[in-house]
Amino acid sequence: MLVARLTSRLTDRLLGTALALAACDPPAAVHARLPVKALVIGVAAAAWWAAPMVDARPVLTSMRRRTVLCRRRTTVLPAAAIVLAAVTGPPLWAAACVAALLLAYVIVTDAWTAGVTAPPGQPRATPAVAAAGATAVVLLAARAPVAGSSWARLPAALAVAAAVVCLALALRARRRPPG
Repeated sequence: MLVARLTSRLTDRLLGTALALAACDPPAAVHARLPVKALVIGVAAAAWWAAPMVDARPVLTSMRRRTVLCRRRTTVLPAAAIVLAAVTGPPLWAAACVAALLLAYVIVTDAWTAGVTAPPGQPRATPAVAAAGATAVVLLAARAPVAGSSWARLPAALAVAAAVVCLALALRARRRPPG
């Protein structure tokens, strides 16, 4: 039964693991020390676990951090991959690969477009085009040549603040009064 759970949703798992590994800057990780290589293997294992889409209707569950993390893991995985890519500072070609894998992962695991919770008759192309546009904007903003200017801290601070706000909104609890 454990093997069946670990091999279910193979497309999601492969895309999520590839995204996490690409964010680790593979060319640099190959020539790194043993603890870094072990960390990359840990990242791959965590991504394999976290990658499958959570396709369930919203229900009132425990608000413990572990439960929320398990339920929102498909949001946490791409956010962590973006942070990891930002920390490792991959070359342009690797950043483009991360952006393409991020786009593919988000489209495949989005419950609004692919899951049982998707509304019937919803046009499937609109979210994909929106995700592609957002990915292109993020990639262009990440490669903007502001690092050497006095304005470099402002876009970085705004980007970090926007990412934190979006992650907090995605993970926040929506409690409704019983009724």
